[in-house]
Amino acid sequence: MVKNFQKFFSKSNKGVGIELAPERVNIAQLRKQRQGLKLDSLTSVPVPEGIFVDGQITDPAAMAELIQQALAESKIKASRVATAVPGRESIIRLIPVPAELDDKELRDMVLNHEAGLYLPYPREEADVDYQKLGYKVDEDGIEKVEVLLVATRKDITDSYVSTFEQAGLQVDVLEISSFALIRTIREKLRQFGPQEAAVLVDIEFDSTEIAIIVNGVPKFTRTVPIGTYQMQNALSKAMNLPTSRDTELLQGMVIPSTPMEDGGKTGVTGVNPGMAAMMRVLGELTDELRRSIDFYLNQDENLEVAEIMLAGSGGGLGQLNDFFTQRLSLPTTQIDPVGALSLEIDEEKYPLVQRPGLGIVLGLGMREA
Repeated sequence: MVKNFQKFFSKSNKGVGIELAPERVNIAQLRKQRQGLKLDSLTSVPVPEGIFVDGQITDPAAMAELIQQALAESKIKASRVATAVPGRESIIRLIPVPAELDDKELRDMVLNHEAGLYLPYPREEADVDYQKLGYKVDEDGIEKVEVLLVATRKDITDSYVSTFEQAGLQVDVLEISSFALIRTIREKLRQFGPQEAAVLVDIEFDSTEIAIIVNGVPKFTRTVPIGTYQMQNALSKAMNLPTSRDTELLQGMVIPSTPMEDGGKTGVTGVNPGMAAMMRVLGELTDELRRSIDFYLNQDENLEVAEIMLAGSGGGLGQLNDFFTQRLSLPTTQIDPVGALSLEIDEEKYPLVQRPGLGIVLGLGMREA
C-alpha cells in the first residue's frame, strides 16, 4: 500500500473526480472548453448497506468493485483520480501564526507544533496539510498570517488510498468534501462581502455537514447526524412501510413551509402522518442549524448571515428552501451546481431535485479539469 499521503491542497491536471458516499458512488469527468467547462461523463451507482458506514469505508474490496463498475458504465479510462474525505472525519481550523516566518519556518511551525494543539488524537496518527491565506493584524497590533489547517487520521486516508489501489487507481488528489462543494459554487460565494457569511448546509444520506463560509473560507464546520435516511425512516414508519435505503419516496415529497398548528399538525400533515413525522426530523435539523449559526455569530458581532445554501442529496427536496426561510428568518436557496457551472446534462436522469447532490463530485471533477 502506498504510504505517501497525497496533499489536500495539491494540484493535478488529469484524471476524474470520484465521490464515495454511503448510498452511492458518483463519477464525473470534466474538461476545459473555451472559457468554461464541459461535462464529458457523469455516472452514479448505488452502494449496498454495510460498505460505507459512518463516514468510513468498511468493506474496501466491495467498494473497489463498485468504483470499477462505475468507471465501466461511464466508459472512462483513468489511472489517476481526485476524491474526498467526509467532513466528519476531518479537522479544519483557522490558526494565526507570526507573519515574519519564512515558508520553511511556517511549515515547521504549523505541521510540527501548531497541529498537535488542535488534534483530538496524537499528531503521529494524523495526516496534516495547510494553506496560507491572508494577513491580518490582531488586537495587539501584531501582524499575523492566517493559515487553514486540515487534518485527518492516517487510517482514514490510508483506507481511501488502499481502496482506490484495489480498483487499479492512484489517488492524485485527496481533499475534504466541503472544499469540493465550495469550489463548485465559488462564483456564487464571490457575491458576498467580507462581513457576510454564507451557511452551506450539505444534507447527505446519514448526516448533514454545516459550514459557515466567509470570503470563500470555511470558518466553522460541524456534522449533525441527521440526513435523508433519517427522514425516509420517519416517513416509512409513520406510513407503515418497510424501511428502505432508496429515498425515491422522499424525493417526491413537497415540504410545507407553513408553521405547525397546536398539536403539531398543519393542513397537510393533519391528513398525512408520514409528512408530520418527516417534518419533526426537519425540525430537529433546523434547531441544530440555528444553534450552529448562533454559536458562530456570538464569536464575531460584526458578521451577518447573508444566505443559507442547501446542497447534498437532500438539499433539493421540494420547497425545503421555503421551509428553512420561514423557520430561520434567513434567505435560503437550493444549489444547482449544473446551472452554476453552465453544464449540459441529461435532465431525465438527473432531475432538478437531485442536482444539489452533484456539487461534490463536480467540484472534484473541476479540480482535475
